[in-house]
Amino acid sequence: MRFVIVTGMSGAGKSTALKMLEDMGYFCVDNLPIPLLPRFVEMFSEPDEEVKKIALGIDIRGGQDFGGLKDVLDEMDVKEIEYEILFLDAQDDVLIKRYKETRRQHPLSGSGRVDTGIAKEREKIMFLKMRATYILDTSKMLTRELKLELEKIFVKGQNFCNLYITVMSFGFKYGIPSDSDLVFDVRFLPNPYYIDGLREKTGNDPEVQDYVMGNEKAEQFLDKLKDMTEFLIPNYILEGKNQLVISIGCTGGKHRSVTLANALYKVLEKQENYGVRIEHRDIEKDTITKRK
Repeated sequence: MRFVIVTGMSGAGKSTALKMLEDMGYFCVDNLPIPLLPRFVEMFSEPDEEVKKIALGIDIRGGQDFGGLKDVLDEMDVKEIEYEILFLDAQDDVLIKRYKETRRQHPLSGSGRVDTGIAKEREKIMFLKMRATYILDTSKMLTRELKLELEKIFVKGQNFCNLYITVMSFGFKYGIPSDSDLVFDVRFLPNPYYIDGLREKTGNDPEVQDYVMGNEKAEQFLDKLKDMTEFLIPNYILEGKNQLVISIGCTGGKHRSVTLANALYKVLEKQENYGVRIEHRDIEKDTITKRK
């Protein structure tokens, strides 16, 4: 039997993850009272039990006694009952935004502020994050990207190191992304903006890519960037980092940065033990500005 406990911060996507696991063939139960957990596990541990894949959602709704959950997990460890913990997390500002958009009240905020409830929740469930088998930070994930990561872990059985990488292109004239971990400046490369026929195109177009990567310095930069990420990523994983944002910038975030970000993404997506996504933050901003 494969038994997965799905937990994490309220608003981080636990309910969505449970629905996805159900579509992947898991028998899913959400918000089971913690005192019933031992009997639940015992019932499905019988050798002739037909259900072989179970996902159980547990969170702080309904005033769950998480001190009791710690005792139950300790008992399961003693009995050598195998289980996995999928912990869904997100940055505080993202969680606050999600609550405001849905107009929902945080389970622990009462009549107070959402950020107070989030702080209380983090404290209560920190022991679960410390015991988690997998940690997914959904701050920047689209629904389809979350599904892809879950399929890697629970369908394809790929190794997973709890790191999700965002490769982001941006324009310096619009500011450096505030959540960047690594920032690279490619304004030293010739700018396609000044080439007839390329100005209106972007780094997603083959003509711009050929122009940018046709420069020897661009290839050298990409090679050095590959070497740096190959060195850094395993060390970030060892340090327990869950989210890594690699930002590549040019003047307007439309040509050179988009081309190099796409090239780095193609390198990183070949790896199977971490997730990676591409984002072009400012690719359309020049067009929008001109319309105004």
